[in-house]
This record gives sequence, structure tokens and C-alpha cells, in this order.
Amino acid sequence: MTTPDRRTPARLADQRALLFDLDGVLTPTADVHMRAWSRLFTPYLAAHGVAPYTQQDYFASIDGKPRYDGVRSLLESRGIDLPQGTPDDDPDADTVCGLGNRKNAEFTAELTEHGVEPYPGSLRFLTAAIDAGLSVAVVSSSANAVQVLRTAGILERFPVIVDGLVAREDGLAGKPAPDTYLDAAGRFGLTAAECVVVEDATSGVEAGRNGAFGLVVGVDRGAGADGLLSHGADVVVRDLDELVDQLPDRPPHGAA
Repeated sequence: MTTPDRRTPARLADQRALLFDLDGVLTPTADVHMRAWSRLFTPYLAAHGVAPYTQQDYFASIDGKPRYDGVRSLLESRGIDLPQGTPDDDPDADTVCGLGNRKNAEFTAELTEHGVEPYPGSLRFLTAAIDAGLSVAVVSSSANAVQVLRTAGILERFPVIVDGLVAREDGLAGKPAPDTYLDAAGRFGLTAAECVVVEDATSGVEAGRNGAFGLVVGVDRGAGADGLLSHGADVVVRDLDELVDQLPDRPPHGAA
């Protein structure tokens, strides 16, 4: 019997759950985050007299990481060393956590002003997956996942949400560690090999590879197909509706 090539979307038909990243996969909140990070770091870096903040900084230092890790990574790229602080720091505090909390306030302002809707192709894929009997979860580094899902009108579709708040409360390491994805799989009573990780960030697909998941799907929203593949994606698509035809026709493994 021939072993199927891992780099094929046909493996979707053999899996039992889809574990979705949120920002950039289900909703274009990556754009909201990018604007919020720019609002934070453009004046901050200018005030420190270092290289200005650019969109590439988002993909190189921030995308897919827990918020405080993203702050620390960006600061390190500019040679700025700040104390960590604590999650209770005031947004005006000159600490990693203070800057992270300031970014969160900027994100909330952006989301309130502009709102967010799911990507149409992602919504079609999600609906087809649920109809096929696959379990679905959101695994996001964001502390705002529930707010975003509610604003997008799809919160009720996800019985399992492992976000930045859950990770902090349960002491789960952030991406590229696989811990949050493994936690979501465990909440369904499934192994990693039975689940698909769906990510748009290099740190996220790396988490899928590190956890030995059954399939790692990269969605190219700007990170680049080559980067996603080299960090662990088995297959890369531009839009998730490209994969609708690869879903099982009926609930898998006799599920109701």
C-alpha cells in the first residue's frame, strides 16, 4: 500500500478536527492588528531614534506570537531592552507588558471603529467542514479572540476556543510551541495525528510541525508560500475555499 504524500490536501478527508488560527485565517483581523501595532510602534520607535516601524516588522517579529512576545521580539530587533513588567501594568508603563497593553487598547479601538467580517472563502470552508462532521476549534495567540469571533458573527460555531487568555491561565507556551494546538486537540479527545492545523503565520505552521499534526495547512495572506512551507506547512493555499472539495462527503469515522 502506497503511503500518501504529506503535502497534499487529500489528507483532509482522513482527519477528524480542524484547528483554526483566527487572525488572517478566519477573519481579516490581521489588518486590524497591523494597524494597531503601527499605531503603537510608529511613534514609539521614532521617539527612540531607531529605524522606523514597517509592515515587514509585523511578519518578521510579531505575526502569530503572543502579544508580549511580539513586543519583545520587535524591541530586540531595534536593540531596545525593557523590563518585562506584569500583565497588570498600565498601558503607559515603559515595560514590555505596558506596551503590549497599549497595543491591546489600540486594537480594541480599531475593531470598534471598523468591525470585522469573516473571509468569504473561509466561511464557506468552515460551513462545509461542520456539515461534513468535522470538529472545529479556534487556537489563537490573541487575547481578543472571543470579541473578534462575536463581532464576526461566528462565535457560536466553535465549541473549543484556546486563546491568549486560556494559554496564560493554563500556563501553555505560545506558538511556535505546539502546546495550544495540542490542548485544543485534547479537548476533543483526539490525538495530534487526527487533527489539521490551519495557519497563516510561519510561527503557527511551525507549531503544527512541532506537534506532529496530521496535516498543516498554510494560508498565504502575506507571509509567502515558500516561508510557510519551509516552516512546516504541508500545503499552502491562497484561500480556504480551494480546499472545500477535499473535505469528506459525510461525517468521518462513523460520527453522527
